[in-house]
Amino acid sequence: MSPAMEPAEGSHLDALAYLECALGLLGSVLLKLVRSAYGRYASPRPACRVPARAAWALQELPSLAVPLWVCARTAAERLRHAPNRVLLAMFLVHYAQRSLIFPLLIRGGKPMPLYTCTLAFTFCVYNGYLQSRYLSQYAVYADDWVTDPRFLVGFCLWLIGMLINIHSDHILRNLRKPGETGYKIPRGGLFEYVTAANYFGEVVEWCGYALASWSVQGGAFAAFTFCILVSRAQQHHQWYLEKFEDYPKFRKIIIPFLL
Repeated sequence: MSPAMEPAEGSHLDALAYLECALGLLGSVLLKLVRSAYGRYASPRPACRVPARAAWALQELPSLAVPLWVCARTAAERLRHAPNRVLLAMFLVHYAQRSLIFPLLIRGGKPMPLYTCTLAFTFCVYNGYLQSRYLSQYAVYADDWVTDPRFLVGFCLWLIGMLINIHSDHILRNLRKPGETGYKIPRGGLFEYVTAANYFGEVVEWCGYALASWSVQGGAFAAFTFCILVSRAQQHHQWYLEKFEDYPKFRKIIIPFLL
């Protein structure tokens, strides 16, 4: 790529980031109008569906595969610098867990509508390209950025958020004993304070990533995640309140003591 073209692509990556923010806001509105259509909310009407394990693996895999492809087919000049490598590794570690490990741990799981899986797959291609292209070609950090307070706090938030997310998923998987069916109220961990502890962990994780990257691209991903997961958490919260008369009324929706 010629030097004259590089600033133009950098601007395009910024535009893609702003578009991601807009898509997050739009998705949040649509989720309030039209409920999610998988899992407990799946329609009984016949539809093309993908088995749960396969759906989760397929829809999350682009966020792992696309960055690897982007870095393999280009010079990836900026990855010579430690901050860029660490930030991209943070992104890849999450999606290695989500696409390769998380699906194998699913117990049962209702099939996912094909269109829901397709939308998630498309977003992961989009965001995987955006984050990896920016970090591998355009993100400029001082070599000592990894000691900057913004990076250190962001990295800690990312790690804490990922651990909360993984632990909360573990609690949800183990709600039922072997042979049991039906839904139960989650107990333990941050579920004692919020309905969507797993979503809270993911929001914290990507807000930490955004702070550590200090970029429009990282901020756009955090904003998109927040918009979508807050809307889904509100749906879950309302469902639990309607389903269980003894559901703890003091629990917040997604953010302890706030929302």
